[in-house]
Amino acid sequence: MKTSRIAAATVVAGLAVLGVASPALAHVSVQPEGTAAKGGYAVVDFKVPNERDNASTTKLEVTFPTDHPLASAMPEPIDGWKIQVTKATLDKPIELHGKQISEAVSKITWTATGKGVEPGFFQKFPVSVGTLPEDTDELVFKAIQTYSNKEVVRWIEVQEDGAEEPENPAPVLALSAASEDGHHGAGADKASDDSHESEEKDDAEAASATTEAAAGDSSDTTARVLGVVGIVVGAAGVGYGVLAGRRRTTTDA
Repeated sequence: MKTSRIAAATVVAGLAVLGVASPALAHVSVQPEGTAAKGGYAVVDFKVPNERDNASTTKLEVTFPTDHPLASAMPEPIDGWKIQVTKATLDKPIELHGKQISEAVSKITWTATGKGVEPGFFQKFPVSVGTLPEDTDELVFKAIQTYSNKEVVRWIEVQEDGAEEPENPAPVLALSAASEDGHHGAGADKASDDSHESEEKDDAEAASATTEAAAGDSSDTTARVLGVVGIVVGAAGVGYGVLAGRRRTTTDA
């Protein structure tokens, strides 16, 4: 009995240690839709899981990096959420499309106008960002998650090289190598390709409709000509029959 109690106590203690040492299994993260290429644009999703079973996530604040400012950051409208974009003046202006930009987005705040992210669910918050820096491999976005019970979780801890993942890690966006044209990320290229494909499809459908219309007009014209010819031939046949009948009557007489 004594041995069993000692073993049980050891197991409980071990589980407790693991529970303290293990990082959060689900946390606020950021991932691109496709790839986020250096020097280009991308649509990134901030994924927010609800880790509580008795409260909803009602607010998300994402702070944008100041060491690599992004001149353009446009959030996608989301039903049930109010979005506020905050900008700050840059210490050093950056160039975008040949223009000097003196301010950049410093924070985006999403506030629920309804139920928010309820227990057992997660929510994606999409943002179009660019241009992405070319002198770094990643961007760190610190986030603050607020629950309906007023609890606040700060996802702001930066991962150190060689260290274990912190308990509340900040979302990190990994950047891929620059694309050949140096202007667009995978998401932007896909949107462009879809647009071209749509235009080509519309042109093909228009051409097909024109051809079918022309073929239809040609068929109608041919049918009408044949109809007229048929009437003429028929009339000629009737006339010939009448004339032949008169000749036979004259000869018999």
